[in-house]
Amino acid sequence: MADSSEEFIKQHMFGNPQIKPDEKRAFLGNFRERVALALTIGQLQQAGTNKMVAKVLKNYPEYHLYINGRMDQELIDPFMDMAIKDNYKYTILVQNGMRVDQPLGPNDFGLVVANPTEKIKRRILL
Repeated sequence: MADSSEEFIKQHMFGNPQIKPDEKRAFLGNFRERVALALTIGQLQQAGTNKMVAKVLKNYPEYHLYINGRMDQELIDPFMDMAIKDNYKYTILVQNGMRVDQPLGPNDFGLVVANPTEKIKRRILL
């Protein structure tokens, strides 16, 4: 009985243990095996990225678009507009457990397209 009480207290003190929390934090809440496309903030700022993302969204309508909500609004708007126009499922995330005032770097992921339930057979780009 003491072991179960101790486990109960630990679980409620620290929360439920998570599988691969760093991986999920990096890929905007997704496991790497479910990610079809992941673009860094630096990649999102390059010319031609919007066309490539639009093509991916058109070819994979069953996936889900995740946008890093900590990016500048100028980077969020084109992809959010694209998702709304094509009626594509999307989520804008401000990651839990991170200080919001912590600056984003060009190597942080800004956009992830992932299958919310299953492992991806073929990744597009990582």
